[in-house]
Amino acid sequence: MKIIIDTNVIFSALLNTNGIIGELLFNSKDVLEFYSCAYMRDEIHRHWEKLKKISRLSDANLNASFDLLLTKILFIDEGLIPPDVWLEAELLVKDIDIDDIDFVALTIHLGGGLWTGDKTLYGRLKAKQFSHVYTTTELALLR
Repeated sequence: MKIIIDTNVIFSALLNTNGIIGELLFNSKDVLEFYSCAYMRDEIHRHWEKLKKISRLSDANLNASFDLLLTKILFIDEGLIPPDVWLEAELLVKDIDIDDIDFVALTIHLGGGLWTGDKTLYGRLKAKQFSHVYTTTELALLR
């Protein structure tokens, strides 16, 4: 199953490297394939200092953790997503959080499921009958 990971999931994995998110990422090879938007790497780096502060990891340790996580994710250039998919994604997220459009568009484009820790996004997408969105707990049960 193709799973699109949004930034907050990676953020959480970096803050708790021994948690369920890391376990899912590193031990689901035969069941789940992980994807994300190419710009997610830049988004993480924009919050790098905050991540260092909260995690209390050194720059080297945080980099090592991030590099290891990146080996488990295939990044897709958002430019490959067709315009009609962008329009569909916009209709879904415009009244939730337009910043999540990339992840929803990639989910639609790949025919996968969106893994998010954003409870508002999750709940509102489900309310719109977008059933391809999962919490960490749901994903663990699928595996």
